[in-house]
Amino acid sequence: MRALIIDDERLARKELIKLLEDFPEVEILGEAANADEAYELINSLNPDLLFLDIQMPGKTGFELLEMLDSVPTVIFTTAYDEYALKAFEVNALDYLLKPIQLDRLNETITKLEPPKPAEEKEKEPRLGLSDQVFVKDGDKCWFVTLKDIRYFESDGNYIKVFFDNVKPMIHKSLNALDEKLNDRDFFRASRKHIINLSWVESIEPWFNGGLMVKLKGGDKVEVSRRQAAKFKEKMSL
Repeated sequence: MRALIIDDERLARKELIKLLEDFPEVEILGEAANADEAYELINSLNPDLLFLDIQMPGKTGFELLEMLDSVPTVIFTTAYDEYALKAFEVNALDYLLKPIQLDRLNETITKLEPPKPAEEKEKEPRLGLSDQVFVKDGDKCWFVTLKDIRYFESDGNYIKVFFDNVKPMIHKSLNALDEKLNDRDFFRASRKHIINLSWVESIEPWFNGGLMVKLKGGDKVEVSRRQAAKFKEKMSL
């Protein structure tokens, strides 16, 4: 697992690096002292794992996660226990209180699933427009063809599925869904949205270098600044 350590306390970073020497499966790519530094490193290094402090000068660890289009596995490291509930609401793998103890760190590392080799990922079938999926929300169920789903929207630990005149919610992360969908037909527009490319009707420039995509039927979805260049490349001749 390729990891970044994000903590404004230099000694805390060094102590964690020392502890992680006992875990060769974790490769430390770098360190950051604040959210802005971390954001640049995450975008350039694409880590699998973040050891993330919460209270830092400037933006908090939670605010950093909100900036990301795709969030790696997160292990929070903090001196405060009052953020534990919120940490698990953002699907953190674990929540370690400082000073971090080796046995407690060992419990956390054993929860990590090693990233699958690229060749293994390629063998996994991706879902395309002609595939049908089962959607269940409470007592209501649908068997819907993916070509009829306009877009998906993250809402906490759930995803809203927009098709016809309904938007049922399923218990799944947007990252997990993104891994299952064919990227020829679906595009990760931002941290909160995946859009069906066959539904795109028009595109216009938006704030901070982003794009606003209008879908057939009138829905509008913002493409983040980071994803805008990829979107233009995908949709151009």
